[in-house]
Amino acid sequence: MDLIYNIKDKPKFSKVILFALQQLLAIMAATIAVPAIIGHGLSASAALFGAGIGTFVYLLFTKSSSPVFLGSSFAFIGSMFSAFAGAATLGLSEAAGYWGLIIGALMAGLVYVIIAIVVKFCGTSWINKLMPPVIIGPTVAIIGLSLSGNAVGDLMKSSAEGGSTYVALICGLCTLAVTMLFSTYGKKIGRLIPFILGILAGYCLASIFAIIGYATDNSALIVINYSALTSLDFSKLSGWFALPKFTFLLGGTEGLKAITGKYILTLFTAYVPVAFVVFAEHLADHKNLSTIIGKDLLEEPGLTRTLLGDGIGSVAGAFFGGCPNTTYGESIGCVAITRNASTISIWGCACICIIFSLISPLVAFLETIPSCVMGGVCVALYGFIAVSGLKMFQTVDLNKNKNLFVASVILITGVGGMVVSFGAVEIRTVACALILGILTNVMLGKDE
Repeated sequence: MDLIYNIKDKPKFSKVILFALQQLLAIMAATIAVPAIIGHGLSASAALFGAGIGTFVYLLFTKSSSPVFLGSSFAFIGSMFSAFAGAATLGLSEAAGYWGLIIGALMAGLVYVIIAIVVKFCGTSWINKLMPPVIIGPTVAIIGLSLSGNAVGDLMKSSAEGGSTYVALICGLCTLAVTMLFSTYGKKIGRLIPFILGILAGYCLASIFAIIGYATDNSALIVINYSALTSLDFSKLSGWFALPKFTFLLGGTEGLKAITGKYILTLFTAYVPVAFVVFAEHLADHKNLSTIIGKDLLEEPGLTRTLLGDGIGSVAGAFFGGCPNTTYGESIGCVAITRNASTISIWGCACICIIFSLISPLVAFLETIPSCVMGGVCVALYGFIAVSGLKMFQTVDLNKNKNLFVASVILITGVGGMVVSFGAVEIRTVACALILGILTNVMLGKDE
């Protein structure tokens, strides 16, 4: 793919701000969804702050050579629930549960560090043998396809109670259409920020429907929820600026003192196995990004650096926001569609995440973006991830039964949504598909 901006290119400051905002809009929904799912007082603003800090760490370790954002990881949702459930089972306070999130993320980060050390001394050739294109290609495709249900669900979902599915669908399709048109036919800056323009178009259309709905007392036309904005008290400083509820502050010294050996063991069983699973997704993401930017990131800056950046960045994210971080497919999709691989944009996105997390109206505004509008964007993002994966194994000879079976196993188990649980440990769809693909490839042996 011909890039408009390469990794080390430095666009004008005004463009960097726009590119950074676009990255933010691409990753925002998923990043703030994790704390919303977990509850227990975890906040969207803290998650954004933690994602920004985690991305800083990743960029530093990778020498600004890998254009991808780190956001809240869905793979660790089960582990995070286990942290609070384990604390309650052992009679510990919720404050101890907050420290459990941090300690668990630290354990997962150490797994990455250990693997990074192994890679440092053993190289990456074994990875290429273990996961050739016939495995990596369909696995990357599954990353996008496994999220397709979320995209379609959001596309037809109202963020306001009583909102019509059809109105939501119109707003979502408007977002998708504007995004595609600007990405394909846009001139100059318009072609580089199709997501911002698409979201603005969808948001404006949803607002027009809402105005008509309020005027005619027709709730079916209202698919946007402004409560996050209307609940702000601008007469107080907190209505303008507020420090996020950081995880380490929620835990406090009392929560840290309450940690026991049994609880640490609980955290170990909940987080460490998942870390090995997320490692597989880390490889798939970086293989995919390498294909998009035309540079093997496993060689330069090297898998050791990307692992250290991801692992330690994940710990940093959990320390502030409670959520371990991971490289985001949405961010990679944004790079693919806009053909902007400049890491300055990622630095800018991380900065904006941190700044936005401190400004109450901005956090509230982001929360008012309707699900259907984000769904329209995600149809394009997840679709590009899937297609880029399919492109990775287009040179694979599928006339050979071995290759056909390997690709088939990955695609079917991935599209089918296979998830396997062992107690508190959950192996999610992408990891299940990848593991079965590797086992199939090993079992069938050498090419016929």
